[in-house]
Amino acid sequence: MRNKEKLIRYCIYIILITGLAICIAMLFPQVRQLIIELGERIIHKKTSLFQEWMKGLLSLSIGGILFIAFLGYCLLTNSGKTLVHNIKYEIKECLWKIDWRSFVKPFLLMSGIYLLGILTIIRANFLYMDDFVRSISGMRGWHSWSRYVSEFSSIFIHANWNLTDISPLPQLLAIFFLAGSSVLLVYVLNNKKITITGLLASVPLGLSPYMLECLSYRYDAPYMALSILTSITPFLFLVRKKAFVFWSMISLLIMCMTYQAASGIYLLITLILCFNDWNGKRKTNREVFLFFGRAVLSFGMAMAIFKLFLMKPFSTYVSNTMPPLPELFSGIFTNIQIYASTINSDFGFIWKVFIGIILCIFIAKSVSRSAQNKIISFFAAIILFCLLFVFSYGIYLALEHTLFVPRTMYGFGVLLAIISIYIVFEFNKAAKIFALALSWSFFVFAFSYGNALADQMRYANFRASILLHDLSTLYPTKDENKMTIQLKNTIGFTPLVRNTAKHNPVIYRLVPQVLSEENVFPYFYLLNYSNYSSFSMANLAMNMNKGDPYVDFNTLNLPIVLKTYYHTIQSDGKRVLIVFNDGYK
Repeated sequence: MRNKEKLIRYCIYIILITGLAICIAMLFPQVRQLIIELGERIIHKKTSLFQEWMKGLLSLSIGGILFIAFLGYCLLTNSGKTLVHNIKYEIKECLWKIDWRSFVKPFLLMSGIYLLGILTIIRANFLYMDDFVRSISGMRGWHSWSRYVSEFSSIFIHANWNLTDISPLPQLLAIFFLAGSSVLLVYVLNNKKITITGLLASVPLGLSPYMLECLSYRYDAPYMALSILTSITPFLFLVRKKAFVFWSMISLLIMCMTYQAASGIYLLITLILCFNDWNGKRKTNREVFLFFGRAVLSFGMAMAIFKLFLMKPFSTYVSNTMPPLPELFSGIFTNIQIYASTINSDFGFIWKVFIGIILCIFIAKSVSRSAQNKIISFFAAIILFCLLFVFSYGIYLALEHTLFVPRTMYGFGVLLAIISIYIVFEFNKAAKIFALALSWSFFVFAFSYGNALADQMRYANFRASILLHDLSTLYPTKDENKMTIQLKNTIGFTPLVRNTAKHNPVIYRLVPQVLSEENVFPYFYLLNYSNYSSFSMANLAMNMNKGDPYVDFNTLNLPIVLKTYYHTIQSDGKRVLIVFNDGYK
């Protein structure tokens, strides 16, 4: 036995020393360059992929050294071994106490609801934004945003290094993750009780208008949904301190490496649980404060590890850096204002009414069921909702140049799910009616949205066919010196989309303009799909993204070579400007 323990100890020494040597060697630029050259020899071509990976290798190496030191402490010291043993025991104890069979039927129910909800999206067969490029090139590219879990998980999901279109499999995986998230959220918030009304009230988590954009992506959908699930799982270990902190850090790091827009969900659940325990005096103020401190500490440590050792600098249409400290608070306040005004302009009157009533019921329940002073509870509930609203956008609020597209705002849908679950649990029928009404309205909107995608795509294909016919008539032969193309204006939205937007304006931000001067990806696909390659794809990308050098063809006064009801084509034989007319104006 002693010989076996010595052998294991020696093996650990060898592994740790080898890993430490590799990490130290990575600190030298010559070693990193050697790895790049070796990788290029293996794949027999030069690529920027290895260069991209090497950029973050320095900080990763430093993080590796610290991780190896911590691993050595856990495996080789008595106190470290005790810590590992305690965490393992607490995790097993928490998992053993959960009746996993009780999750099966709720999981199947929510999977069925979410599957039915995105049925029209799947039927629309719409290549959404980045899907166009991924379908053509097979590129992944999630590592550029430090989404390493997405990067490597895609290899297993697609069973290949090269991405291919395997829809609707990724979207099915996404709804399974969302179904699990709904079940766990109800379980955590309802004191380990799963009810049908609680599950139905959680529908905004997976079918809010903002989450629908995530589910529209054929390639990204499962990782966006996984970010929600990993933000909820730590709360299964609430009763055990070490297990909760450990699992929180691991889950939050996975969340950061899938889709960082979910960064506020963990804080939302923490706040609502703390409020429940304080408001009902289920725990002492000290116990509530200690739990809140552990959660915040776990969140802060996970964000710090990701920021210092895993996150790669990124700055194009959005940045992942914070403004200088003197400008931080004013920047956050500005982002909160934009966030609130964006939601206000996106949501229709009926949705706002339901949300307003639900908020009033939330405050009423908090006061009526409070074991604290009623007046204090009233103001505490209002302050809580304000904090929940702010944190629903997560760390994006603190970014210098943030993004307010629907896919980054699905934390608001999770917030609505949390409030709805809270009010339907052991309260009056009115709460259930309005919470379920909100869920039903989102469920119905999902069908409208999927049909709008299909209708807009049919119209885009029609306009593209006319355009390509005109281009092939004007330029029937392939020019050796390929022409460069620019687009101006958009083709507009179909009557179906416009009708939907009367009561749900968010549809304008959800349905992409497939042919547009601001949207280059679909046009890449249309030209390649139609096998019309007279135009330079590289120059198209450069011009559409206004790279260097960039010349705005509008300033060149190009001669008009063709003018139709749908578009005007201007060209000097080398440069082509296509000016779209909105056919429905």
